[in-house]
Amino acid sequence: MFVQLLLVIISTALVNNVVLSQFLGLCPFLGVSKKTDMAAGMGAAVIFVIVIASAVANLIQNLLLVPQGIDYLQTIVFILVIAGLVQFVEMFLKKAMPALYESLGVYLPLITTNCAVLGVAINNTADYPVGADYTVLTSLIFSVVSGLGIAVGFTIAIVLLASIREKIEYNDFPEAFKGSPIVLITAGLMAIAMFGFSGLV
Repeated sequence: MFVQLLLVIISTALVNNVVLSQFLGLCPFLGVSKKTDMAAGMGAAVIFVIVIASAVANLIQNLLLVPQGIDYLQTIVFILVIAGLVQFVEMFLKKAMPALYESLGVYLPLITTNCAVLGVAINNTADYPVGADYTVLTSLIFSVVSGLGIAVGFTIAIVLLASIREKIEYNDFPEAFKGSPIVLITAGLMAIAMFGFSGLV
């Protein structure tokens, strides 16, 4: 089981990176990647929200929605769970790290509508359903580990992009490449580089 969990982390963090191969969560990825410290703060917030949301969503799906036959409500329920978690993160950062809270600005509440967070919660419940292969406990463990891998992959991608953007900020580019175009080209090159990990799993 340990080997399977390790493969899940590697595949979700590197091979199937949520941003660079699935193109989920692009809004904060492009918006908060101007400075490395901001990117790291956003990555930490996303790690917390995705891991907890994966666990809570899995338990709600397997212990409440499926037994009651109301699993068609999962999207609404998961959005409410994510919104509550983001509110908690927002209150914590406002109290404990006001500078980071101010620098993240509008992108912090946007975690609520970040398609990566909701996509992870929905995909994990679909990929690790309780049944022949997974008990409630193993489904929960795999969902949390998968969520952790995806969140770490998001953090790696956003911090790498931020560090590259800091280095190339004052480079001399043709006028047509300045601003967003060079950022998108950089993200594309990062996606190609991440594709190199596909032979690992």
